[in-house]
Amino acid sequence: MPIRHGLLALLAQGPRYGYQLRAEFESSTGATWPLNIGQVYSTLARLERDGLAVRVGADTEGRFVHRITPDGLDELSSWFRTPMARSDRPRDELAIKLAMAVTTPGVDVAEVVRAQRTATLRSLQDLARRKAVAEDDAWRLVLESMLFQAEAEVRWLDHCEVYLGQGEGGEGTRSKRDRLPMGEGTRA
Repeated sequence: MPIRHGLLALLAQGPRYGYQLRAEFESSTGATWPLNIGQVYSTLARLERDGLAVRVGADTEGRFVHRITPDGLDELSSWFRTPMARSDRPRDELAIKLAMAVTTPGVDVAEVVRAQRTATLRSLQDLARRKAVAEDDAWRLVLESMLFQAEAEVRWLDHCEVYLGQGEGGEGTRSKRDRLPMGEGTRA
């Protein structure tokens, strides 16, 4: 999610100042996307430049307060109506890591998959515990999205093991002599 749309969504609820926007953004995403206050202020400056938000003065403590403009509401409405394309999301670093592991001599790909599965299963347990006590609907939706993604990751790791022939005691597509334990470099 672009920060600009997150801030516009918060401004649609009413005028806000920078630190308030940062706190509410992080609260809405369950702190899964921490923002630097500099990001907030530079985004607010761009929103003002683009006519999507306007500074409406300062509060009693001297903090500059912004509100969304009609053009900002149109932009936000358009963003909500537009589906997210898979290509719009950040690269999948795990897929890249496994692709590199498969082609790098001396890497035990099965161990890479096992280590990732263990970490992902731990994450699933933690997310399930956090979901059980979540009271806020926005945070619950974020947690459920993270749970579904982690479940999909485990299924994909299972697929990788089968595809590479490493599941159920298989040798895989590369010979054992080409594999070194994780953490060791290629031997000369």
